[in-house]
Amino acid sequence: MLVAGVGKVFSIGPKAMGISGFAGFLASLGVPLPTIMAWGVGLLELIGGILLLVGLAVRITGALIAIDMFVATVLYHLPNGYPASSNGIELTLVLTLMAVALVLSGPGALSIEQTLSDQEDRIRDSSQSRATDR
Repeated sequence: MLVAGVGKVFSIGPKAMGISGFAGFLASLGVPLPTIMAWGVGLLELIGGILLLVGLAVRITGALIAIDMFVATVLYHLPNGYPASSNGIELTLVLTLMAVALVLSGPGALSIEQTLSDQEDRIRDSSQSRATDR
């Protein structure tokens, strides 16, 4: 997601397209407000990719990316068949399902979100034990 977002927003890397190129592509698919949608998708993939890598807002980001990839699957990839080599649904379907899995499973043990949650639990437990000691 991060690589695709960098390509859309900054027009660099293996998926370099830029916002204007991506907006033109979306317009050719009949997507309304293609420039606004291009910015939305580009920023979602860029920022969402970073958030998923570090493990923050995993369920929310996963849900948004699942929607993004499902729309890409239906709007563009579905008519091309299954194999990714022919721009088929293979990759976007896998990304959709992986994002759904993140929504269902939540952040992993090494995520920042889990670390923050564990710290909150420890603070809550220690403040409750102090209150019961009195």
